[in-house]
Amino acid sequence: MSVAKKDYKRITTKSLIEMKADGEKISMLTAYDYTMAKIVDTAGIDVILVGDSASNVMAGHETTLPITLDQMIYHASGVVRAIERALVVVDLPFGSYQSDPREALRSAIRIMKESGGHAVKLEGGKEIKDSIKKILNAGIPVMGHLGLTPQSIYKFGTYTVRAKEEEEAEKLMTDAIMLEKLGCFAIVVEKIPADLAERVAKSISIPVIGIGAGGGVDGQVLVIHDMLGMNNEFSPRFLRRYMNLFADMTKAIGQYVADVKSSDFPNASEQY
Repeated sequence: MSVAKKDYKRITTKSLIEMKADGEKISMLTAYDYTMAKIVDTAGIDVILVGDSASNVMAGHETTLPITLDQMIYHASGVVRAIERALVVVDLPFGSYQSDPREALRSAIRIMKESGGHAVKLEGGKEIKDSIKKILNAGIPVMGHLGLTPQSIYKFGTYTVRAKEEEEAEKLMTDAIMLEKLGCFAIVVEKIPADLAERVAKSISIPVIGIGAGGGVDGQVLVIHDMLGMNNEFSPRFLRRYMNLFADMTKAIGQYVADVKSSDFPNASEQY
């Protein structure tokens, strides 16, 4: 059964909770610069995540760990200047919140003040409880992130599906309930079994947004470079490519090179 869509002029954390209550799915994509964010926002996306995945797709690092707080603020600032409707959530990068709640608060404040972002996202559950409380107590909205947490890749040793075993699944459920009680407005669950993700979504009143977590959650998020096919080396099961920009852009650029070499570009109508 289709659900009537409310016309939100501006998405807020309250909007997302209302969308879950109304049965409306939440759409979320990453963006890291003004031009891409402008396109994504114009297309009607609900949430833009300025993800630490910029470390991979923008800077070419193997993991998300190298990106700095200053770099996240730089990327987020460009995104915020582009949007008119979407909620902008900014990842706190590795090392900016895990060890000291006071440092976590300082990091979150810098993101909010210097980038203009609307919320921050942190990876982890009970282990970072004090950092989340500190940030929330300052009035900064927090989105949680459970399951596969890429900032902990060297702890896991692999990007495989998480929480397949009962003990880890129970911890994830406990952490999700804890995040809701603390005051998080939403949670991302990454690469966990679909049935577990659905149970989490049904157990809490805040939105659960999945990536590689099946369709039983309240929304979906993908990395923009992956879903547009700009990155042709990454092909997990959960990824649906809506375009093949790698092939299209390669062809277009190749044609430009050929036209320049042959003096076909510029022609008479393309000069002054």
